[in-house]
Amino acid sequence: MTDAPQSQIVFTEIPAADPARACTFYETLLQAPLVEDRNGPNPIWMLPHAEGTHAAGHVYPGQPAKGGEGMTAHLAVTGALTDAMERVRQGGGTVVSGIIDIPVGSFFYATDSEGNSLGLFKYNN
Repeated sequence: MTDAPQSQIVFTEIPAADPARACTFYETLLQAPLVEDRNGPNPIWMLPHAEGTHAAGHVYPGQPAKGGEGMTAHLAVTGALTDAMERVRQGGGTVVSGIIDIPVGSFFYATDSEGNSLGLFKYNN
């Protein structure tokens, strides 16, 4: 038997042809600022996360897959999914599905301002 970690997904990197535009999108969607980090070879902007925990992803200068054809990062959102849909549009992204219910919650698909595929997820209460 293998020693499986609690979660297989550790971190996600979100490429942005225009990092400033992408940061505005994610700050609008997630309703919190991204934190810039220039300690590595490239600047990155960390996604919001609870104090005392590590970020689950960041935006970095890079070329996204064309038209949402790359992998899909699923991000948890707070509040109603219909409100998150409006924030996607306000931030320059596109909502590409209706709300999909699954046993543990609900989500919808969207693309960000750069064309990356996203799932926006809300757990059942």
